[in-house]
Amino acid sequence: MTTTDARPADGYTGAIARVYDLVHQGKGKDYAGEAADLAALVTARVPGARSLLDVACGTGLHLSHLAARFERVEGLELSPDMLAAARHRNPATTVHHGDMRDFALGTTYSAVTCMFSSIGHMTDQTELDAALATFAAHTESGGVVVVEPWWFPETFTPGYVGAAVVEAEGKTISRVSHSRLEDGATRIDVHYLVAEPGEGVEHLSESHRITLFPRSAYELAFERAGLAVEFLPGGPSGRGLFTGLRP
Repeated sequence: MTTTDARPADGYTGAIARVYDLVHQGKGKDYAGEAADLAALVTARVPGARSLLDVACGTGLHLSHLAARFERVEGLELSPDMLAAARHRNPATTVHHGDMRDFALGTTYSAVTCMFSSIGHMTDQTELDAALATFAAHTESGGVVVVEPWWFPETFTPGYVGAAVVEAEGKTISRVSHSRLEDGATRIDVHYLVAEPGEGVEHLSESHRITLFPRSAYELAFERAGLAVEFLPGGPSGRGLFTGLRP
């Protein structure tokens, strides 16, 4: 068995990026359904919305479904390996390399979205404010920003263990995660065993620190960015959604 430690500063590395979608889809994540719900939310807030930027788009699975729902859809991703996967999956879609805190694309969109709790990788209120200000700067007047938060401090479960076994593309993948409280944040350690006939078993590991911002911190960041904020319970992962309309 080979072991790979994948603990990048800027997102998922190649080995884990290659099994990321297989695991989450195998666990039941419905990218097509989530994209449809997101598009419906956007158009309810912005009738006639024509364009969308998906920030922290990962491997581009949401993008592949959103592209059929708006005239112009683009993505932005920090991790080089996830970026490469998103571009490969969506060859007709522009996917930018950039950091959500300070990207500058020189254009605006009807909607800017940031899903799957990627915003939780901001380390403090200053970074959260910077990200929302950047989202707002890329949103046209009358447009909307949609952000899926991480857990709030009162909804996080310290010590939570997640586990899944998935069979896909000739691979058997076991994923086990453990979440603990670490200085106002979630520390998630994740281990994968990836087995493939004739190739043996590979062990991959990663560790992420995701900030446990209170609801008020998100709302403050939206307000400082000049966005009229609303919190919607539920959402695709049960953590809710924030929407912010730009005047």
